[in-house]
Amino acid sequence: MTSVSDFLVTPAYAQSAGGEGGFLSAGGLMSILPYVAMFAIFYFLLIRPQQQKQKQLRAQLAAVRRGDRVLTAGGIVGVVQKVRDDSNELEVEIAPNVRVTVLRETLTSVITSTAKPANDAAPKAD
Repeated sequence: MTSVSDFLVTPAYAQSAGGEGGFLSAGGLMSILPYVAMFAIFYFLLIRPQQQKQKQLRAQLAAVRRGDRVLTAGGIVGVVQKVRDDSNELEVEIAPNVRVTVLRETLTSVITSTAKPANDAAPKAD
C-alpha cells in the first residue's frame, strides 16, 4: 500500500542516498571547472590589462614635470607650468596667460612629455 508521503518524494531525492564521493570526486570537480576557466579568462582579458594601465598611469603622473602637456578629467588640455613637490598640486596653463591649479589625481593622461630618455642623445658629428 502506498501512502501519501511516497508521492511527495522526488526521484532525485531518493537517488541522492548513494554516495558518489562528494565534492572532490570527478563529478564535483568537473562541475566547478567551467567557473574557474571563466574567471581565468576574465582575469587575463580584462582585469590584468586594466591593472597594468593603471600602474603605467601612476608612473606617468609621478614623473610629470614642467612643460608636459596633460589632459585633465574634465577634458581640459594644458601645459604644466609649475610642479609643487611639497603638495599634490600642479599649475597648468590652459590658455595664454590663464593658469589653473589642479590636483595630480585629476590628470587622466600625459599627452606629450618634454623629457628625453637618457640613451637618445644625438650622435656627435666628427
